[in-house]
Order: sequence, then C-alpha cells, then structure tokens
Amino acid sequence: MSVKVGIIGCGGIAEGKHLPALSQIEEVELVAFCDIEVKKAEKANKEYGSVNAKVFEDYNKMLHSVELDVVHVLTPNNVHAEISIAAMQAGNQVMCEKPMAKTAEEAQKMIEASKKTGKKLTIGYQNRFRKDAQYLHEVCQEGELGDIYTAKAHAIRRRAVPTWGVFLDEQAQGGGPLIDIGTHALDLTLWMMDNYKPKYVVGNAYHKLSETKNAANAWGPWDPDEFNVEDSAFGFVAMENGATIFLEASWALNSLDVKEAKTTLMGTKAGADMNDGLTINGEDHGLLYDKKIQLETGGVDFYDEEGEDPALLEAQAWIDAVINDTEVVVKPEEALTVTEILEAIYQSSKTGEPVYL
Repeated sequence: MSVKVGIIGCGGIAEGKHLPALSQIEEVELVAFCDIEVKKAEKANKEYGSVNAKVFEDYNKMLHSVELDVVHVLTPNNVHAEISIAAMQAGNQVMCEKPMAKTAEEAQKMIEASKKTGKKLTIGYQNRFRKDAQYLHEVCQEGELGDIYTAKAHAIRRRAVPTWGVFLDEQAQGGGPLIDIGTHALDLTLWMMDNYKPKYVVGNAYHKLSETKNAANAWGPWDPDEFNVEDSAFGFVAMENGATIFLEASWALNSLDVKEAKTTLMGTKAGADMNDGLTINGEDHGLLYDKKIQLETGGVDFYDEEGEDPALLEAQAWIDAVINDTEVVVKPEEALTVTEILEAIYQSSKTGEPVYL
C-alpha cells in the first residue's frame, strides 16, 4: 500500500526530523509540500518529493487539490489546531508536531474533529521511541517500580535559546521553553506513570536572563526586545490519586545540572533515573542497589545499529497504524493532558494562584 503524505510547514522540524524519517519508509510517497515561505516548500520538494509532487503556499488549496492519505502539521503552535482540523475534515489522517496546540481549548477541538471525522490524530513526541524510554516504559508497565507516587520532569538547558523563526514570539508559540521542551519531559513522565488525571497545578515562569544583551548562547546572542516568552519555568502538579510531579524547563539558566527530555521516577518498590544513562535503584534483601542499564547491544566500534533513530521509529509506527488501522502510540487524549498542565503553569504564574483542573 502506498501512503500519500502532504507536509504543511517545511521549516526546521520538517527538514530535521519528519522528512528524513518519512523518506526512509518504503510505503510513503511525499506528494505535496506547503509553506507560507514558498522557497522552503520548493526546497523540501526538490530533496524529498515524489515524481509530480506539488508545492503550495495555501494549505487549504493543497488539501482540496491533491489526493492525500496523511498530513503532517509542522507549523508554529498557534495554527496547529486550525490546520489539523481542516486536514481531518478534508479526509486525512493527521500527525501534528508537539505541542498538540497553543491552548487546551484548541487541543480539545482537535480531538472532537478526530472523533467526528473518524480520522486518526497523533502528536509528535518522538522521545517515547528512544531506547531508554522504551525500556523504562516496559519496566513501569510490569510493575517493577511499584506505585509511582513522585516524579520529576527535566528539560534544562544552560544556554541554548533558539533564536530563529518564531520561537521567541509568545503570540505564535504560546510560550518558551516550557511549551517547547518541557512538553517532551512532561509527556515522558505521564507516560511512564500511566497517570493522566491532574488535580491542580502551581507554577512560575520567569523572564530573567532574557533581558541580557550580547549573552552567551549556543545559537548566538538573542535580542532582548524580541524575547517575549519565558526563559525558564517551574511547576508542581498534584494528581488526583495523590501523586506529585515537579516540572522544570529552561532555555537559559545559571545551572550546570543540564538535562533535557528526561524523567526521574520514585515508586514504592524502586526508582528510576534517566539523567546519566538509565539507572534503576531500590532495596533487595536489606541492601540498596543501583542497576545501570546497558542500552547498547553491539560491542563493535564502527557498527551503527539500523532503525534506532527515534524519529524514524515514530514515523514507522505512525504509518503502520495508518496502513493497518490500529491504535496510535501517542493518543491525542494524552497529549491534551500535557497541554492542560502546561497552560495551567502559565496561568498560575500570572495569577499567583493554584489552578484546579
């Protein structure tokens, strides 16, 4: 079966993640590319397009003039919902890049559209497909950690502010590191805990280092006048069953404790830590243990195991779900909970009050 795929948004996440992955899947045919900057769509088409693939500036025109099976929505956050809903209403299955939407209300409308149209919807949380995440999820599912009642979701960069595109634009993105990379850490944590019922949230978002001129940064100095999203944010989430989650996210922070898209879990039987490789810790026969998990299986220096790229595994699982009409790995309802919590942290920061969900 050939799966005809259209790409809406041909910027960095398309070029860096989705297009390289999709191009390796035999069943995929990349037939349409759309971007408001047409040159980006033309470039993507030249590199990845099938014979007679088409380029568009208007996504509505693409949706109604090309026969498609699947659409990948890879745009700024503020139009995720609008475009995803339009794509499903036009008869397409949709992969939307994270976060699901700028607001929880928009994310809910995406789920409603999926149910109404009968079209699949999934969100791009590729970190679930990492080796350490897959292994730890199995450990959690098998009950090795027991009842996971406390966790930490980590997304800390010391100085790595993305200075291109619309990353610093609150209107387009809805926020900064919390909604950009904190979303990955929170998704991993909730998935491991298998707990999607938050009770209330307290948090703070900070604009501190963003005011610095000529600052050291991985991608060059940012312009303080354009930096209108937070540079760091921290939240506390209380779940309905009494469990708690601490969420930390930053693009710029005076800290050497740097870790991104990782989780620390503490259960009644054991704990797990992703921060320096994957370690399981606990007590056995009156003694404490730390079990370091060896994730590499090779032992041959020059051998690069095929098929281990999380982006490729994510894309393959998604296309398989489309072809076989099976359940998606990242369910939209799970992604909605992530968005609800992130939005609540921003709201709590503004009001100084807890937000009940």
